[in-house]
Amino acid sequence: MSTDVRAGDGATRAEGAAGSPGSPGSAGDAASVAHLLDRARIVEERVRALVAERRRVDPQPDDPFRGLYLSDEAVDRLLAHRASPAPPVGGAALAAAEERADAAEAAGARLRLRALARAFGLDALDVELLLVALACDLDARFEQLFGYLNDDVTRRRPSVAVALALCGLPLASAPARARVLHGPLVTGGLVTVEDGDRSLPGRSLRAPDRVVGHLLGDDAPDPALAGVLADDVPDLPWGDAEPLARALAAGARLVYLRQPATGSGRVLAVEALGRTGRHALVVDLARLAAEPAPAGLARLAVREARLTGAGLVAVGADVLREARDRPALLAPLLTEDLPVLVVGECTWDPAWSARPPLLADVPASTAAERGRLWAHALAGAGLPADVDEAAATAQFRLRPEQVARAAEAARAQARLNPDGRVRAAEVRAGARAENGTALERLAHRVDPAVGWADLVLPPAVRTALHEVALRARHRERVLGDWRMRPGGGRGHGVAALFAGDSGTGKTMSAEVVAADLGLELYVVDLATVVDKYVGETEKNLERIFSAAAGVNAVLLFDEADAVFGKRSEVKDAHDRYANIESAYLLQRMESFDGLAILATNLRANIDEAFTRRLDVVVDFPLPDPGHRRALWDRCLGPELPRGDDLDLDFCARAFEMAGGAIRSAAVTAAYLAAADGGAVLMRHLVVAVQREYRKLGRLTLESEFGAYWPLLVPAPGVAR
Repeated sequence: MSTDVRAGDGATRAEGAAGSPGSPGSAGDAASVAHLLDRARIVEERVRALVAERRRVDPQPDDPFRGLYLSDEAVDRLLAHRASPAPPVGGAALAAAEERADAAEAAGARLRLRALARAFGLDALDVELLLVALACDLDARFEQLFGYLNDDVTRRRPSVAVALALCGLPLASAPARARVLHGPLVTGGLVTVEDGDRSLPGRSLRAPDRVVGHLLGDDAPDPALAGVLADDVPDLPWGDAEPLARALAAGARLVYLRQPATGSGRVLAVEALGRTGRHALVVDLARLAAEPAPAGLARLAVREARLTGAGLVAVGADVLREARDRPALLAPLLTEDLPVLVVGECTWDPAWSARPPLLADVPASTAAERGRLWAHALAGAGLPADVDEAAATAQFRLRPEQVARAAEAARAQARLNPDGRVRAAEVRAGARAENGTALERLAHRVDPAVGWADLVLPPAVRTALHEVALRARHRERVLGDWRMRPGGGRGHGVAALFAGDSGTGKTMSAEVVAADLGLELYVVDLATVVDKYVGETEKNLERIFSAAAGVNAVLLFDEADAVFGKRSEVKDAHDRYANIESAYLLQRMESFDGLAILATNLRANIDEAFTRRLDVVVDFPLPDPGHRRALWDRCLGPELPRGDDLDLDFCARAFEMAGGAIRSAAVTAAYLAAADGGAVLMRHLVVAVQREYRKLGRLTLESEFGAYWPLLVPAPGVAR
């Protein structure tokens, strides 16, 4: 192969190859790239010298098939060769390059090659090996030159033998081999030693693309990390990061921040790192645990932090409790030279790391603080004067960064409005957008579509329902800020019991409360909860409570007496395990932070201990004639055509039915009217009531139907 290498051409080509990708936009970047190219030119001169040495002893330098076979002459040459010490590394060119680098740093430039050497603890030999490994990425001509030096045209990366020769070191040097096998270049991910099936001298050295890109001025993170890096944290006026910043400045390298449901260790960690002159690289441990090779990605994250001078923030530490190999997931992130701040809601487990961390509890955000965060995040959104951010969002328990995302979602929702302005509905929709989907797998989600005007209830019942909404809206201030429920691990939840006969409006009232608060309603399906096997019911309930704790929603337990029943005297093992289940629920209700509504037709079956823990008990009576009249009118609705003979007053007086039965009868009457092709008539209503009586198992008496008894014409083949 040809080995014609011209100095001027080499410098020009190397400069063009290196300058284009980085596109330095500042004097500091230009000086950094210039320093890198200065050092690359020195590598080129060493390559020239080594090529000349090989040509001097090469019997057939222009053989077109060299590198594909060994001739007899080549074998004789190899046998006659004696290893001799290589020339030492150094020279005037290197000294001149470093003098120019000193001058650039003195002028304020940041030279990335030197910064990288300091960050990874590289010595002079490491830097030389790195420059050899990345030479091909700065000038493509090096690929052919290394093919010549490797005596194999298919291997175009520098081998270990060639790299050590260019650095003036013999293969027998144990320190030199150690730098290639397990030195900071390899452990830090700056150089990859490939072809592991070969002997060490024949293995290839390669600098990863991310390392080359960084040295040329590219600060974009490694694309391989895209799936595990969390989004940037917005600048939020919350929390005091000064104590944490002082600890980091004093040398703390591992910190565990335990955060409550409304606090943010992530925000404090990013702010504290910023105060120490570092930006944050935020890694999501849940995403990392889901990757097929988490340890390798963790090492890439450490390399990225070192390259850019960042600190590591690992969020979602709770996944470590379920991860199969918990120490192996976190250990690659923990290094002595980088601050690593781990954020989670659980307690730190000493098994996660042999190095003890600095433990810090993140304070919960108060209702007033979240109100200010909403105002800050919605500044300039054009809120109407009558919209109070604090009042519209007090019921939502969100972390500071969730408030920022919810505000952004509210702005997006507002684009559907003709004027594009954010209103209370959009703010609530943005807050609901922060709800996860974990609860949907365990309960049925209902989008509330009714309001207070749709309820037909006595004033006392409506007042009690308003109290439920009031408690849910102001629980953070009363229970959190004012600490009106201290000690004992008690949560900030609100629990209410809706008791009454079937059809009296319990479920609809829960939907109205949820709509008033701007929350979603989740109805727990008892079929997915109750299990005949011992302990499984408690596990299912714990999944529901845990999922509900991270969701701003109303949790409705319909037919609650099935799981919140009275404890009984223990006569056999079944009674003992049933009591254990009730005892678990008693404890779990104490620590629940959400809004739970228990609905039952049998209040007497609810354990008294549950009743004591309830905040509000609402008794739903059967409607009186006045309420039944309003219910008939409301259930028939404004769209259904009505005949002139409708006598709703009679229906309200004569038929003692609950609201649910009235609604069902109204729907049946509408179907009958649709079949007749006209408006709903009185005969449709009385037939619908008769059908409802049959469902309820009630007798159809002539005295009850009065003058409308003749309208009950039996269907063909069906007795009255």
